[in-house]
This record gives sequence, C-alpha cells and structure tokens, in this order.
Amino acid sequence: MFNEEEFNKLKENALKRHIPIIMDDTLEKIKEVLKKENPNRILEIGTAVGYSALCFARYSENAIIDTIEIDEERYNEAIQNLEKIGFKDRINLILGNAVDIIPTLKNKYDIIFIDAAKSKYSIFLEEALKLINNNGLILADNVLYKGYVMSDYNKHKQRTAVRHLREYIKEITENEKMETEILDIGDGLAITRVKL
Repeated sequence: MFNEEEFNKLKENALKRHIPIIMDDTLEKIKEVLKKENPNRILEIGTAVGYSALCFARYSENAIIDTIEIDEERYNEAIQNLEKIGFKDRINLILGNAVDIIPTLKNKYDIIFIDAAKSKYSIFLEEALKLINNNGLILADNVLYKGYVMSDYNKHKQRTAVRHLREYIKEITENEKMETEILDIGDGLAITRVKL
C-alpha cells in the first residue's frame, strides 16, 4: 500500500521546512540504479523524515530497508510518515548514532546510501565496506557540497565538511577495489561499485 497524496504532502512539507531530502534529479538516477540492481537489502545512513527510505521502497520491488537517524524528533516524524504513506513492513527505522549502530548490524547489503554528517563520510565508508555484498553499491549524496569540494573553497564555516568530503572522494576514486563515478546532479552523487 502506498499513499501518493500523503507522500507528495511529505515532500512539500520537507521542502518548506528546509529538511534535506533527495533532489529530484538525484532521485531519477537512484530510481534507475534500483531498477537495474533490484536489491534485496538497503542500508540508509540518515533517515531525516523518511522521504528517501520511502523512495527506495517505492522503486525497488522487494527490498528491505534499514535506515538510521540520530535526531529523535525526525525519527518520530519518520515513523508517522510510514504509518500514513505505507511500506512500514519493509522499512526498519533505527534511532541512534550511525557511528555506533553500524558496527552492530548483522545484515549484508546490496546498496548502502550515505546522506548524513559530511564530516563522517569516511567513517561511514569504512564501516559500509564491512557490510556491503561483493559487487554492491555505495551511494553518497551531497559529495560536491554546493560546488565547494571541487573548488579552492577555504572559508572557515564549511572547511571541515569540505576537507572530509575531499578525503572521501580520494578514497573511493583511488582504492582499486572500488569503481566510482561522481555525477554532477543534485548536490553531487557518488556511485561506487565495490569488488571485494
């Protein structure tokens, strides 16, 4: 069961409140990936209000989605959204800090989606590599971060996030076990195929 009307309301409400959700062009690409890969299990790091998890469930036929959110208010909102929109039988919401939770997970995943604290992308990558199936995909959103990552940007306010994202990109493009493409859509989407 999928309630399209409530789903559209969720999107509109998130945009109005400046809650970060997947941009439309990024979602189009992810939809393509999901159709092609037909994953059984997806891990999402950074649920927010549940928009992307709902998209994953909507565009992949059978996937079970585990999704982690650190903010209790957003986590509770995501629970309510699943109640109204559907897919709560296929989406497992987990409240807590992904850095602590990921090492405790027992499942293996076909796709891991990273969309959380930019300064922790390299930590998430390290943990994701322990949970990804051979030939699985790690998708990371916002890797170009407003264009700052590929420029000579060095303002104090965003410097840490930019530095960490540059480290993440270096790792996924230079590690021989990974094939990566970085797409200039949305705020930058990195698609990494992992060969274990």
